[in-house]
Amino acid sequence: MRTPPNERLTPDIVDTPKARKASEPERRCILSGAKAPRETFVRLVASPAGLVLPDAHEKAPGRGAWIGENRAALADALADGKLKGALARAFKTGDLEIPDTLPQMVEDALTRVLLDRLGLEMRVGALILGTQRIAEAARGGAIALLLHASDASEDGRKKLDQAWRVGREMEGSGERGLELPLDRNALSVALGRDNVVHLALAEDASAARVIKPLTRLMHYLGQEFPAGMAPRSSAPTTN
Repeated sequence: MRTPPNERLTPDIVDTPKARKASEPERRCILSGAKAPRETFVRLVASPAGLVLPDAHEKAPGRGAWIGENRAALADALADGKLKGALARAFKTGDLEIPDTLPQMVEDALTRVLLDRLGLEMRVGALILGTQRIAEAARGGAIALLLHASDASEDGRKKLDQAWRVGREMEGSGERGLELPLDRNALSVALGRDNVVHLALAEDASAARVIKPLTRLMHYLGQEFPAGMAPRSSAPTTN
């Protein structure tokens, strides 16, 4: 069910820690020891030859090691040997090969998962593209999630943000669409369209499927997904 346009998302209707814990299994970071919902963690796996690789889809067989740190912390742990020690304990072997480019490999893998998800949503007709189409849907209260490329113009963002607030009957709230950690070129190439600058999802279920990989990528990049922008209810991700 969509959130009524005049109903503001507040902590009582978004995921609370207690509700999240029941629906999102926690993982423990092998570097910090901290526990957090799985959605903010990255899984690493070791090949039979001992090569450590990111498993962004969480489908690779065998034992996995979970990282909840951001890219900068992962790079530091790789440089000072802490990552190798933590992985040796997690995989119960010291015969491991950790690529120097692992932090970038993780970012690339998480980015690809997000772009693939956006592509799937476009193919099923859930993704709205084009400034005019988005503005019309937004003013009509038919947008669950509004996204902007990282290099979108401020003027373009403001116009769509305003339309979104009007449709949600939240004028004066200052609420804005979310800036993606991707520029228009990356979005255009992935979606096979020219000059993709703004995107929108009309349904909460579609928004939830995009939010899952987006949250993970943003967390890894040291950013956090605004809690108030989460859909009213989550939906399972399907491939």
